[in-house]
Amino acid sequence: MEETPKKSRRIKNRWLLLVILVLAFLAAASYSPVMPHVQLPAERITQEPIISNLYLTNTIVAIFIADIILILIALSVRQQAKKGITVFTGVAGVISVILEYLYSLTETTAGKWTKKIFPWFATIFLLLLIVNWMELIPGVDSVGILEKSEHGYPTEQVFPGVVTIMKSQAKSAELEQEAENAHHEEGYALIPFVRVSSTDLNFTVSLAIVSVVMIQVIGVQSLGTKYFTKFINVPAAKKLGNELKKPGFGGPLNLMMPLIDIFVGVLEIVAEFSKILSFAFRLFGNIFAGAVLLFVIGSIVPLFAQSIFLLLELGVGAIQAFVFGILTMVFMSMATHSHGDHGEEH
Repeated sequence: MEETPKKSRRIKNRWLLLVILVLAFLAAASYSPVMPHVQLPAERITQEPIISNLYLTNTIVAIFIADIILILIALSVRQQAKKGITVFTGVAGVISVILEYLYSLTETTAGKWTKKIFPWFATIFLLLLIVNWMELIPGVDSVGILEKSEHGYPTEQVFPGVVTIMKSQAKSAELEQEAENAHHEEGYALIPFVRVSSTDLNFTVSLAIVSVVMIQVIGVQSLGTKYFTKFINVPAAKKLGNELKKPGFGGPLNLMMPLIDIFVGVLEIVAEFSKILSFAFRLFGNIFAGAVLLFVIGSIVPLFAQSIFLLLELGVGAIQAFVFGILTMVFMSMATHSHGDHGEEH
């Protein structure tokens, strides 16, 4: 008796899937898909600036949506925690498992600084996970406004039959020629309402700056002013000054070691700035390339083929969120150790 409803539900789902596939095939056959306009800067949704030179872009809209989703997830976890439930269910259960795993990773790496580092690790990971997976939601990057553009698609491709009507209504060869010229000169580009924020360098660079700045903050909180000695080696500079005062500069070896220590400090400064570029462009490059791949496959083969790449992007989005978060956590834990501590460990 229990298997009958399940079988009927399966049959209904199969018929529903078949209807969707048939409708999708008919839609693709009658109306060829148009690939969205690909560009690096985020597209403006508003023509007038909101504040000063700040415009509302489709990537900002995506960030707002991701923030709302993240807040709703946090509220669902908080609601079950307030009820005293020991084993969370639903979305809260999945999030609790993820957070428990991230906390164990942080505890293994950061030790006593886990409580300071873990919130940054978890927040960055969950935010990027939601942002990266937004490209899998139907309508993102594909529903928007058609605007005239020099690099857009021809009018007859975006609006089938428009150019034919223009030609049929032309009463003379001159009018027909004007319609033909308008067809070649004017084009339309799709400006989506929501675009994945990770495909915008403004977002990835901003998040990378926040990450690197907080690495320095964690380092100062753990080591105090001693943290800056890895950038500006004051003892090595004093030693170099003392050696320069000696007759014959104290020998080449005595001069070389302080100079090497000072040069290592300069390399540390360069390394901190290079982290921003590494964080930002790794995330941007992978997600932007994935979005373009989905555009191209969807416009060439609108049925079936894109599903494979959607599954691929599901994994890529999760991996990139984890890589960004865990690198931030590792660098923060490294900042809590001085060079003397590393030397003792070695």
